[in-house]
Amino acid sequence: MIATIVNSIAVALGSLVGLFFSRWITERVKAVVFTSIGLVTIVIGIQMALGSKQILYVAFSLIIGGLLGEWWDVEGAILRLGEGLKRLVRMKGTGSEFGEGFLSASVLFCVGAMALVGSFQAGAEGNYTLIFTKSLMDGFMSIMLAAAFGVGVIFSSLSILVYQGALTLLSSLIAPYVSALILAEISGVGGVLVVMIGFNLLALKTIKIANFLPALVIVVLLAALDPSIGRLIASFRH
Repeated sequence: MIATIVNSIAVALGSLVGLFFSRWITERVKAVVFTSIGLVTIVIGIQMALGSKQILYVAFSLIIGGLLGEWWDVEGAILRLGEGLKRLVRMKGTGSEFGEGFLSASVLFCVGAMALVGSFQAGAEGNYTLIFTKSLMDGFMSIMLAAAFGVGVIFSSLSILVYQGALTLLSSLIAPYVSALILAEISGVGGVLVVMIGFNLLALKTIKIANFLPALVIVVLLAALDPSIGRLIASFRH
């Protein structure tokens, strides 16, 4: 768990630095920050998405996951959580801003392959290298995100603590069932979600990112069933 705790602290500290400097950021500077982070985020997302080996799984997962997310209103639930957290800590600003910062940062820091593989390595092998490297990257990214989105970003450190902590503790049980294909497709869908964050930052299109989170579960199921799906397709060909 030590690596996950370090990662969580790095994001919290980076967020505090970003919040400290945000008070001197004018609207013109803020526009530059949003553009810079948006472009970098899109590049990160594309790199992740290109790791997919079955792009049809990614497409199907996003479509079905997005429809389910709209039906369940996942985005609304997270924004309401943001409003609740904001009231709990009695901070200024809208729940929407708080929730967007919390959501965008949580997705960016948690959906990548580094979080998954790094947690497995830390828990099963005692190898903290990958998570420590991720902590450094996340810390710097949280500075920019907090400067752009505000205080909601700091609460993404809790997402890291819960998500990566659970993966680390369960790594010895989960790791044998996580194939290279599952990792690749999680990276593929996660990359598309990160690209969505970039689009929102650049104001190219307003996307309800949280409504697509069920796609991560669907793509894991598809990747796990890949051998059976392959045999089914082969039977139709014959």
